Amino acid sequence: MKLALILPLVLAALTGAAPADEADKVRETTKAEAEAFTARVYAGAPGDKAYACFVRRYDSEHLARHPKQKVASMKLLISAETDNEDKQLHNSFRLGFRYRHRSGDFDSSGSCGSHAVLLSQGDEVRMGCGVDCEGGGIEVALSKDNKSAIIRLEQVRVWQNSKPDDEAEHALVAGADDKIFRLDRTDNSECASLVTDRKELAALRHK
Repeated sequence: MKLALILPLVLAALTGAAPADEADKVRETTKAEAEAFTARVYAGAPGDKAYACFVRRYDSEHLARHPKQKVASMKLLISAETDNEDKQLHNSFRLGFRYRHRSGDFDSSGSCGSHAVLLSQGDEVRMGCGVDCEGGGIEVALSKDNKSAIIRLEQVRVWQNSKPDDEAEHALVAGADDKIFRLDRTDNSECASLVTDRKELAALRHK
């Protein structure tokens, strides 16, 4: 999907998730800002292909402090690959998680385009990522030390056990304790369970 199609979706996701007074402050980053953010995500220039993995397993103490939190653990894999046609670096995401009081593995995935988007309040850069067919999406920012990803969401379509059909389709909806998740950067192998293509899995494990 080209930038001309991706960017309006990204902006809509960001403005839809932000309060009215923040919605007017969303703008596309400059090329320099986008490149700087991309380098932060992938801990250096990504080249033609790159991955970044972030994971959080919530302990009993955290869950006790957040009794309304539905999510027990979460993984985020951000990937970048240069498109053969437009020669631009395109980002995508895969999200995996487990519920606190529900069995099974749930996942989601979508495109993030080739640009990050800047929410000017606080000068925070966020990457807006969307799921096809109005499936919602997520915003991804980074902590100041680049060691954690900050995920914000209102609603995102998810599937159980990688089954993309209507019967297995659900949505992770933000609640009192499920709007913002902070995940820690870790080795890419920790996100291997989110990849089903063998060639891509091999590439991930060598990054």
